[in-house]
Order: sequence, then C-alpha cells, then structure tokens
Amino acid sequence: MASLAPSLHQMLRPRFALSLTSPSSSFSLLGSRHRLVLHHLFASSSQTSASLSSTSTTRDAEEEKQGLEVIDVNPPRGTRDFPPEEMRLRNWLFQNFREVSGVLAFEEVDFPVLESESLFIRKAGEEITQQLYNFEDKGGRRVVLRPEITPSLARLVIKQGKSVSLPLKWFTIGQCWRYERMTRGRRREHYQWNMDIFGVSKVRAEAELIHAIVLLFERLGITSLDVGIRVSSRKVLQSVLEMHNIPEHLFTQVCVVVDKLGKITREEIEKELISVGVSSEAINGIIEVLSIKSLSKLEEVLGSEREAVADLKKLFSLAEHYGYSQWISFDASVVRGLAYYTGIVFEAFDREGKLRAICGGGRYDRLLSTFGSDDISACGFGFGDAVIIELLKEKGLLPDLVRQVDDIVFPLDSELEGPASMVVSSLRKKGRSVDLIEDKRLKWVFKHVERINAERLILVGNSEWQRGMVRVKILSTREEYDVSVDELV
Repeated sequence: MASLAPSLHQMLRPRFALSLTSPSSSFSLLGSRHRLVLHHLFASSSQTSASLSSTSTTRDAEEEKQGLEVIDVNPPRGTRDFPPEEMRLRNWLFQNFREVSGVLAFEEVDFPVLESESLFIRKAGEEITQQLYNFEDKGGRRVVLRPEITPSLARLVIKQGKSVSLPLKWFTIGQCWRYERMTRGRRREHYQWNMDIFGVSKVRAEAELIHAIVLLFERLGITSLDVGIRVSSRKVLQSVLEMHNIPEHLFTQVCVVVDKLGKITREEIEKELISVGVSSEAINGIIEVLSIKSLSKLEEVLGSEREAVADLKKLFSLAEHYGYSQWISFDASVVRGLAYYTGIVFEAFDREGKLRAICGGGRYDRLLSTFGSDDISACGFGFGDAVIIELLKEKGLLPDLVRQVDDIVFPLDSELEGPASMVVSSLRKKGRSVDLIEDKRLKWVFKHVERINAERLILVGNSEWQRGMVRVKILSTREEYDVSVDELV
C-alpha cells in the first residue's frame, strides 16, 4: 500500500498549481487512485444539474403518491433560523454586549423564557398585554413566552430578598416574544440585552446606563452623527396632568397614547386621548409641552422647582463629565409605553429616521410593589439585536466573520485514518481547533483550507508517517516542512 502513495514532497507542491478548469492536464500529477476519482467527478459533473432537477421532481411526486405532506422549511412567521454565518454574527454582537457590561462591573444573570402569565398582565391599555404569546400548559397553569425581561428580573430580586446586598448591577441577554406587526428591525422573537441597577436612587444610575449604551455604539463603529439618545422624564407628563387636573388613574393610559407621538398623526393621538377621558383643552396643553425639545424651555414652562427638571439637569451635567453629551438631547415626547416607568426615560434612535427605536429604558422605582414586595429604587434598559444589526448593515459596519479553525488534518490514503485520528486527538488535547477531512480530493482540501482561513494544513502520508513525521503547510506564508507529531504544537 505504501508504494501506491507518492511522497508528500511529490504531492504537495503540484497540487497548489492544479487548474480547476483543466482537470486532464493535472491527472499525470496524481496517484492512480486520485486519477480515477477525479476522472469520475469531472465525467459526472455535466450530468449533475439535470439530474438534480429530475431527482427533486421524482421525490416530490413519490411523496405525493404516498400521501406524505411536504414540510414547510421556513421558520414560523416573525422568527429566524441561525445558520453558521448568522450565528457567528449573533455571537459577535453578544460578546460586545458582555464586554461592555463587564467594563461597567455588571454581573450576568438569566431567567426562563417561559414565565407565569400573571407576571406580565398589568394595567389595562398597555400594548404589551395584547401581544403576549400566552397559553395554558398541561397542568392547567397560565404561562407566557416572556415579551420582555424586566419583570423576570424583578421576580428574581424579590426571590433573592436580603441574601444579596445593594446595589445590584445585573445584565442578561435573553430571547423575547411579542405577537406584533412586523416592520424592518421588528420581529416576533428577538434577543435583548438588558442592564439594570437596583438600589441607587440618584440620577447617577441613569448616567451609567447611558454610558454603557454609548460605549457599545463606539465599539461597533457607530458615532453620534449616526445615532442620538433622546431623554425625558415621566415626571414631566405627571406635572402636565396635574396642571390640567387630570385624574392620576388615567396616567398610564395617557402614557401609552402619547408614546405614539411621531408614529401616528396628531388627529389620531387626540382621538385616543379623548377616548380615555382627557378634555380637548388638556390635550392641547399635553401636546404643547410634549413638543418641547429644549430643557431651558421646559424649565420656563414647569419651573425650576419641579423634580423632573432637577433630575434632567443633573443627568445632562453628568453627561458632560462622562464625555457623551453630544449623544443625548432633551425631548419631552419620550415617555415610553410601559406602565412601570416612574422617572427619567430614554431611547436611542438613528438620526436618518429609517429605523424604529434601537433601545430604550428608564427608571422604575415602584415596580416591585406591583408584585407585593417592598419597592427598591431601580432603572434599566433593553437593547434588541434586530434593529442594531439593520443599522450596522445600513452603515456598512458589519464585520467579516469567517469560520476559524486552527488546523485541518488530511490523510492521503484510507489506511492512514488511524494515524490521522491520533494527530487530531493530540492537537485537540493541546486546545487547538482541528477538523479531520477524509474522502476528498487534495484540490478541494486546499480550497477549503483557504476558504475557512485555517492556520495550517497537516497532511498525513505513508512515507512521512513511517518516519514518525507529518507534512505541515502554513497558509499565511506558504511555508512547508516535515515535523514530528510531538512538535506540532
């Protein structure tokens, strides 16, 4: 068998010069077994295209004849598959989420995707209650695929109780589900990066969270010319409602409606506010204040003694010290649609206005009491994966993420399967990423190694193995040499 295999020195160099379009000129460079394989592959290639179509038609007809239903290979509407190239992108983004969280000294936590429905059924009027994937499980319990993460976080904080010391700085990256109308960057399932702080009542907490968002953007190559962060406070709207004697119990419903400013027409906003019991005079006052884009103008209208004004002035002062003041702007129309927000709220947006909000969050000091626990000062944000990927595509900032493998091992003869396996095992024990390729042409192997950007190609041949050696080719330099297995790493 050894006589049938040419030496690695004879085989290796000519193979890199083989022509993909001229197989016949390369046959003389190959051993007899390789010539037969190549001849068969090139002879059959002209029949492949026609036979594929014929085979597919025959298979479909056969399944139909047998009464078998052909399965829809698409994922459910609004959801995604993650083939390797998409998974590499997702992992890259998640790694950036984790690294930013780490530099701000946050710890990672996680929760089940399936939660109790009661955790998410809150005040009437919230859009989210109409978007739940909810059902009864086999035990008769009402459950839901979580539409957001903050209530799960609150549940865990309550469960941990006094066993943890404040402040808590936690983050998570979790899958969320909402049955909603899909647009660009909006899916029915998405992954969301959440950062939350419990036990800090000062505006410093919001300043830290916005700093995290800015750091993430900067890591991804996004600038303040591409993205801005609008900031306001729910206390602004509270002040306006007090000025117009609107009952406190209408606050949540008003928030849900005015959160649609800029998304639907003013006439539609007015109609919805009237339907929840707000007078026409009050509507004009609300819309007038929520159209303010200047913090100094807000101070003129509400007065400097208002808590909302003091909080916002403090946040903008901290932004100067953090060095991200060019990223943020005041916009009174930002109220966020979820009922639990109580103070400063913020959301990031692309300045060209092509996409929906990139992320959003704020303070929610009274969330825990809605679950029967004592309240703790808290704030946080949610940052979805779908919109940021769309923005990176728009800006040409998606990374070129190729598959990374350290070594490819290829036995030049079938009887060398055992020795090749020994080489692979030795390298993997040293922590190398190694793939073993068999039953392929050398030309295919060389192309594959370059395609996946492997560091080395290791060829196991008879003559070299008999001397306790293998042949190594370094792809970056084209350097070639024989080396013992012990010296591979």
